Amino acid sequence: MKKVLFQGSATALVTPFHGDGSVNYDVLSKLIEFQIKNGTQGLVILGTTGESPTISCEEREKIIKTIVSQVNKRIPVIVGTGSNCTRVAIELTNNAESLGADGVLIVTPFYNKCSQSGIVKHYSAISSKTRLPIIVYNVPSRTGVNINPETYKELSKIGNIVAAKEANGDISSVIETKYLCGDDLNIYSGNDDQTLPMISIGAIGVISVFSNIMPFESQQIASNSDNAKELLMKYCDLMNDLFCDVNPIPVKYAMNYLGINCGECRLPLCSLSESSKVKIESTLKKHNIKINL
Repeated sequence: MKKVLFQGSATALVTPFHGDGSVNYDVLSKLIEFQIKNGTQGLVILGTTGESPTISCEEREKIIKTIVSQVNKRIPVIVGTGSNCTRVAIELTNNAESLGADGVLIVTPFYNKCSQSGIVKHYSAISSKTRLPIIVYNVPSRTGVNINPETYKELSKIGNIVAAKEANGDISSVIETKYLCGDDLNIYSGNDDQTLPMISIGAIGVISVFSNIMPFESQQIASNSDNAKELLMKYCDLMNDLFCDVNPIPVKYAMNYLGINCGECRLPLCSLSESSKVKIESTLKKHNIKINL
């Protein structure tokens, strides 16, 4: 069986900014403690939700150093190091490894795209240059590339490719992937509302946006606790609302509304429409959600 980086819920953490757009390290520090205190099993940083495309190399290094130091091995820190250039992905992965990351999340190549054979060669090249465990990230709605189950089978033969974050929305393909790969590839849900269905077919957790706001509840769902189904049904409206616009625009708005000063997203991401703001506020009020950092 491949190395298990975490089981249950890991938070795809937002990157908080000041009003001038610079990284807000004070709030970042509070978010880390809030997550750990409320039972999250890992932090996935500098991914989509962390606005990685807009983070400079200097900022990346400081963010990784800050989080790795503060977490201090209490839970795993997994760094997004994906790129549509294999060479750059290797450089980012090596940098994360040198700074103490516990693992990396690597999205499929995007824009220039590639064939299924190219996917295997891309990840093979990266894996040969690092000792870190790798989570492959499949999100075709963003990248225009989908990993086929047969391709996962080839990737699962590589020792340090330990897991997949699967966000293609196709449960049938996940079933086939699990059938082909067995224990040679751990699977995490990449969609909050599909966490329990994915667990029912062998996934071991979720990499969650919802858990930025509700880490305890996310962990209860992802660990398939006695009230997991009840919690999923209760909060599915909020999970959906957090994707009423491009992630992480809605979740940062919700966090700001709840009094966590995460700032605006960096351009080209922009503010929510007024109707989406009303929708999110209504759902937060309905559930009487409050956060104390």
